[in-house]
Amino acid sequence: MQEGVFSLLADAGIRVAAGRRAYRPTVSLAGYEAKILKPQNIVEMVELGSRDMGFAGADWVAELGARVTEIFDTRLDPVRLVAAAPAGILVRGKLPHRPLVVASEYETLSRRWMRRRKLQGTFVRSYGATEVFPPEDADVIVDNTASGATLAANNLAIVDEVMASSTRLYANPRFLATRAGREAADRLTMLLASVLEARGRVMLEVNVSAERREAVVGALPCMREPTIAPLHGGAGYAVKAAVPREDLPRLIPEIKKRGGSDVVVTVLAQIVP
Repeated sequence: MQEGVFSLLADAGIRVAAGRRAYRPTVSLAGYEAKILKPQNIVEMVELGSRDMGFAGADWVAELGARVTEIFDTRLDPVRLVAAAPAGILVRGKLPHRPLVVASEYETLSRRWMRRRKLQGTFVRSYGATEVFPPEDADVIVDNTASGATLAANNLAIVDEVMASSTRLYANPRFLATRAGREAADRLTMLLASVLEARGRVMLEVNVSAERREAVVGALPCMREPTIAPLHGGAGYAVKAAVPREDLPRLIPEIKKRGGSDVVVTVLAQIVP
């Protein structure tokens, strides 16, 4: 989580300088100071108000039942909190109807899931490496997974999804209720959002003749309208637009088909609407 957040802040122009064991890094954004804590502690400190804002996983906010306000989803570290069990105990892909031992770091969410599924059994708290509990020490685990590879490597099959999570920015509600707090939160979220918007787009530039200009413009999924400038000597037009990065495999051949040439794609740093 820390690496992704630091990278996001750096791309927003916010330098965070921290040594290997420094828990109080310096932040280049005026008026802000930072402290590095474990996600669970961040949630608790933001709820208590000793910290105004903090980055944490949505899973831990839900687990702790924290009274904090989500103000921005970074979409970093996307995971699913799932229930998984050894394939050998499943009956037609489902959990057996008998008392089960459920192991997890997430007690609140696990017990809530057990009640929702009307499962009878015992909860056992794990302290990391939850996937190694089955089959000897637990029948089912509730754990987060990004790809499912670790679960598969331990011969576990996903039987249910408890919730989806990602790294998000949370704030203390009392802090947000003040004018200064709201402005500070809005300022930070605007900078972060500009980076995520830029990461999803690229600047596409293409030259085109006057006759084919509208055909090329019609293919561009730009944010508002493309920028069009005449080329030197009346040789046509240069068309520029910020387009979704994922559209490039379809878009570039289509532009060429419609008469575009000299296509240039540039990576963007920030986009502020």
